[in-house]
Amino acid sequence: MATVIELPIETYASEVEPDWCPGCGDFGVLRALEIAAGRLGINPKDLMVVSGIGCSSNLPGFIHAYGVHSLHGRAIAVATGIKLANHDLNVVITGGDGDGYGIGVGHFIHAMRRNLDLTYIVMNNQIYGLTTGQASPTTMKEVRTKSTPAGNFELPINPIALALVSGATYVARGFSGENKHLADLFMGAIAHKGFSLVDVFSPCVTYNKINTYDYFRKRIYKLETEPGYDAGDVELALARSFEWGDRIPLGVFYQNRQPTYEEQEVALSNGPLVRQKLGLNKETFVELVEEFM
Repeated sequence: MATVIELPIETYASEVEPDWCPGCGDFGVLRALEIAAGRLGINPKDLMVVSGIGCSSNLPGFIHAYGVHSLHGRAIAVATGIKLANHDLNVVITGGDGDGYGIGVGHFIHAMRRNLDLTYIVMNNQIYGLTTGQASPTTMKEVRTKSTPAGNFELPINPIALALVSGATYVARGFSGENKHLADLFMGAIAHKGFSLVDVFSPCVTYNKINTYDYFRKRIYKLETEPGYDAGDVELALARSFEWGDRIPLGVFYQNRQPTYEEQEVALSNGPLVRQKLGLNKETFVELVEEFM
């Protein structure tokens, strides 16, 4: 096993300061990601952070690593292309509940069933923050928002359950108010070979006055403290995924090592595509480029 040389958190300091609202849960997510990357000894040149659109999707600009701020709901599609081009990269996707569980839910499901080696961190604030407070796919029923003034009557998506039945092989939930615990979850997710989801309660202090830090602190508990809980039991994980109310579970719901898409794709067996020869002479290469320009 290769020796891991931890890197200081300053390694990932960006020249761009985060511009989130004071108290936003996304600050905790950024910090936890920096801590996790440092503990895993990931050099910034080996880390790619991809996002979609939303407050949380500004994160790639706030960390010193490769980054792509892509299109709304398309972060997983972009990240998939990057990973298949160079599967040596640690590819982390960051986004919000609207971007990932609404606009991008189709990409989300298919990436999980393929078991692509990607880490998806969703800052779930149960509201559309960037567009100033509309109901999102995870907004609870009866909650009044700018777009649901009489109360939300739509059933919210359960991202943990959806991930479990779609084939994700590392499924976890964290809370940005529990930074050390969150960093541990991120470490496990990035180190895991296969599709990893970490759904993070990341309170929006501006537009969501219900799902606050205090709301979660009164309700959360950690699965690892539950006697007899087995993160290798998918049926048990699924049952816990439906817990909501007075008790809400955090931690690793499920983890299972399965062959990844990259490990099974023959075209990648000779190493990352970016390092493989095209097998074209210069003349043919120029002709192809000119044809598609």
